[in-house]
Amino acid sequence: MYKISEQQIDYILNDIGARGVEMESLQLNLLDHICCIIEKELEETGDFEQFYSTAIHRFYKNELSEIEEETISLLTNKNYYVMKKIMIFSGLFSAAVFTMGIILKFLHAPGASVCIVSGITIMSLLFLPLMFVLKAKEQKKNKDRFLMGLGTLSAILMSLSIMFLVMHWPGSLNLGYSAIGVLGLLFLPIYISSGIRQPDTKINTIITTILLVGACCLWLTLVVSPAGDKINMIKETNSYVRNEHILKTEQRQLIKAIGNDSNSATSLAMSRKIDATCEELKSYIIERSTGKKTIEPDFLSTGTFIRNKWVSGYFAEGSDAQNKLNWLRNMVEEYNKANTNTTDPYFHAIPVSQTILDNSEEKVTGALNSLIQIQMCVLQNERELVVIK
Repeated sequence: MYKISEQQIDYILNDIGARGVEMESLQLNLLDHICCIIEKELEETGDFEQFYSTAIHRFYKNELSEIEEETISLLTNKNYYVMKKIMIFSGLFSAAVFTMGIILKFLHAPGASVCIVSGITIMSLLFLPLMFVLKAKEQKKNKDRFLMGLGTLSAILMSLSIMFLVMHWPGSLNLGYSAIGVLGLLFLPIYISSGIRQPDTKINTIITTILLVGACCLWLTLVVSPAGDKINMIKETNSYVRNEHILKTEQRQLIKAIGNDSNSATSLAMSRKIDATCEELKSYIIERSTGKKTIEPDFLSTGTFIRNKWVSGYFAEGSDAQNKLNWLRNMVEEYNKANTNTTDPYFHAIPVSQTILDNSEEKVTGALNSLIQIQMCVLQNERELVVIK
């Protein structure tokens, strides 16, 4: 059995480095393998240098540096394949969960929101970024990587915009406009200028551009224009002002009918509490929507319009507004219960379900109309229970 000296080990190590292998760990591994081959196969009286020059050729075809390139490729591909598996699994899982959420939504079954949010979130924050990372490695030019990054960013913003829109969360339009801005102002100009110059990509560039512009226009058709939004705000504010006028007129007529009837006034105590709470909640909603507590009949001159926003953020759990709304619901239920046994056939209980009292109303106008309807129901009942008697 041949025994390698320290000088021979240094000779092998220096030769490995001279042949283009720079990774220290790979140099030591090659050194260990070559030494084992020499000690095992070389005779004690054999020629070391001649045997080494023959043995080293076993590790490559053209140059020894190939083994370092293959090692780096294997290490890179190992992460590549793991990321590719995660990408495929996340894409399939998000698509399945998203589809289940849409089915549950159409069936009006519980769990639809959770599935939709989970599906879009996984697709936007896991699948699309991984797809970009993997596809960017396949691109040789930095410009192509930059374009792919812009396209991926636009897709992420657009999918999040749709999720925010479906879940009635604020910021959905801002995300959508950002996606269209990235796509229209950054991605398309670079993509068109680079793709249309080459004959082999010219047709695909034109077709892709048409599809992307069409997709952006389809999304914009779902968005109300600023002029249309102002028209809707004027209509909704005008409708609220008319309803308020009818309500105040009915209240004045009832007060005139009651006069100085102390018994009747006492019977109206609960109604007054309900009415006062409704007024407080209306002022709160209007202030959150317009910045003012009341809306005057000449709202056009002052520019005070009701913005039909989502009211979910107005009544956060544990807030004073939500506590007041809960108190109003309890008072309405007590009012209905107190008059359940009345002999008056014209009494109608104030509805609680599918109103603001159970948080069914989602927009400002719906919440305001719901409160006005509660006040009108009280007025009609009191007219029957008090005035006619």
